[in-house]
Amino acid sequence: MTSTSAPALHPAPRPVLRADRVGVRFGGVRALDDVSLTLHPGEICGLIGPNGAGKTTLFDVLSGIRRPDEGRVRLDGTDVTRRSPVWRARHGMRRTFQRQQLFGQLTVADNLVVAQEWRGGGGGLAADLLAAPTRRTYENDRRARAAEVLRACGLDGLGDTYAAALPVGRARMVELARAVADPPRVLLLDEPASGMTADESRHLSAVVRRLSEQEGCAVLLVEHNVAFVMELSTRVVVLDLGRVLAEGTPAEVHADRRVRDAYLGTTAVTSAGDPAAS
Repeated sequence: MTSTSAPALHPAPRPVLRADRVGVRFGGVRALDDVSLTLHPGEICGLIGPNGAGKTTLFDVLSGIRRPDEGRVRLDGTDVTRRSPVWRARHGMRRTFQRQQLFGQLTVADNLVVAQEWRGGGGGLAADLLAAPTRRTYENDRRARAAEVLRACGLDGLGDTYAAALPVGRARMVELARAVADPPRVLLLDEPASGMTADESRHLSAVVRRLSEQEGCAVLLVEHNVAFVMELSTRVVVLDLGRVLAEGTPAEVHADRRVRDAYLGTTAVTSAGDPAAS
């Protein structure tokens, strides 16, 4: 008698970031209402919705800037709802903002070195003042990492340029480079393509895709350029009036009548990701 064995089951990987039934109130207004979201390693998830839908508020909750009135946030299975943004950043969560946040008085390379300084090492202030060999070793390692990231982001030759002198598109890329100088587990990108040319947006898309595919970084992306989101994301979540309206693949979300009525009616995109008249 021939025996057959059941195929091996491979459990889905544990989410690296999870929001459970998050609610946020501003007075009598519910900015977020029972919002749940998961993000897995190597995934690029787009978060879209009309103005006032709650996208930035959700980013603030996930990154620790705002504590939710209800619900929980977990990072790698650990409840971080009451943890600070600094704690979350040191445990692998990075975020960029709608408004540029570069240190304009520093060079591009120094912006990336600063992002690694939280790890310390090298003897502290005394070693800095005395130029101790241990300190120089850490400094050289961090500058080598900065140069590597700048090359990967297409920013070669800009290391000695002051950040304040950069045009908007380049400054956005430097913000991304700084966010990943110390390799992240989770990357929250808030309007990263804002102010970029079409070529710069395509380059940004390639860099983000490489981060997710080759380094396993989980990416949550807020962007008003719907075609950019649909082309880059593996999954899309739609917020409307503080609630999750729809979730699925870009094709599923694009075909959802509720989404088209609430948001895509004036921002329709073709399945190929090009703008189309509504």
